[in-house]
Amino acid sequence: MNTRAWIVFLDESGVSLLPQIRRTYAPRGRTPLLRHRLNWKRASMAAALGYHSTDFDRGPRLCFHLKPGSYDTIALIEVLEQVKVFYRGEPVILVWDGLSAHWSRAMRAWVGEQDWLTLERLPAYAPELNPVELLWSSLKKRELANLAGDHLADVADATEQGVHRINRNQHLPWSYLAHTGLTIHPPHPPDLRKVQ
Repeated sequence: MNTRAWIVFLDESGVSLLPQIRRTYAPRGRTPLLRHRLNWKRASMAAALGYHSTDFDRGPRLCFHLKPGSYDTIALIEVLEQVKVFYRGEPVILVWDGLSAHWSRAMRAWVGEQDWLTLERLPAYAPELNPVELLWSSLKKRELANLAGDHLADVADATEQGVHRINRNQHLPWSYLAHTGLTIHPPHPPDLRKVQ
C-alpha cells in the first residue's frame, strides 16, 4: 500500500424533484406551503472526498459528479476516470461500500488495469464511517431543503451551490472526517485558523 497517496472516500446518493421536507421558520400563524408537481424524475450524485495521507497542506479535495438516472458499473468507471484526472494520476486509495457495481467483475477488471488506484471496502452496514455521508446530509439539509424545483436543472444548480459552499470552507471536509472517528496519519490536521 502506498503511504504517500490520497485517501479518497466515494459514495453515491440520489435526489429527485420531490422536495426534501425540513423544518423551517415562518411568522406565527403563516405555515409555509411547498407547491410541487409530484414529479418523480431522479438524478444521482457521486462525490469523492480525498485527504492526502502525508501532506495536510494539500488540504481536502472534493470531486463531484451528477447525472440523470442511476449509477451502474459503466457510469462509475466514468466517474473514476474523472477522479484520475482530478487527482492528476497520483496514487489513490479509494474507500467505498459494498454496492454490487463497486465490486462487479467488470469493475474489478478495469481496476486491475489501473496502476494509480487501490480499492478498499468499508465494513458492511457502516455508512457512519464514510465522510461523504455527512456531505450528503449537509446538502440535503441546506441547499436541497424544501426545494420544489420544476426541472432537474434546478436541483443540479442547488447541489452545485452546496458543493461550492463546502469547497470554500476548509473546516467542513475535515469535520466530516473527524465525525467518522477515522484518522489519517499524521493524526492532526493543520491549524486552519493560522493566517498565512
